[in-house]
Amino acid sequence: METIGSGNGSAVIWYHTAMEISRRDLCALLPAAALLSALPLQGESKEMLSKSKAFPFDKLPVHRSADGAASRPVVQGKLPTGEMLEVHETTLPPGAMPHPPHHHLHTELFLVREGTLEVTVNGHGQRIGPGGVGFCASNQEHGIKNVGKVDAQYFVVAVGPDA
Repeated sequence: METIGSGNGSAVIWYHTAMEISRRDLCALLPAAALLSALPLQGESKEMLSKSKAFPFDKLPVHRSADGAASRPVVQGKLPTGEMLEVHETTLPPGAMPHPPHHHLHTELFLVREGTLEVTVNGHGQRIGPGGVGFCASNQEHGIKNVGKVDAQYFVVAVGPDA
């Protein structure tokens, strides 16, 4: 620190010196840096999806909820190209929603197998039936509802950092 001038016309100048680090200190930090780089990022799966595989529908585990909905996880992990991928199948009874409208970082596709869904994105709904596809871009508020008279079955394909 250095003071220039005197009285009301003086100024203080601060000097910043670089922190010196020895090779010994640097070597002591390397194991910690290596450990941190090996940890998965938040939302990152440890499973690398690098081998092709088929998923027979009748072999998928079923998770049932109290409202009569059923969900079948298909696959989740990291693709060799770096993207996170999650796929599941959902069966919704008439009038049901899997959850309230929401938004998230990953992008989602809804592939309708049976029934009629209303896919709402940013407050605008559109009905899609068997063979129809809904697309919800990253961070857009969206929701799904079975607006038909029979169970709706659809697949969700999520791609992105938090899939």
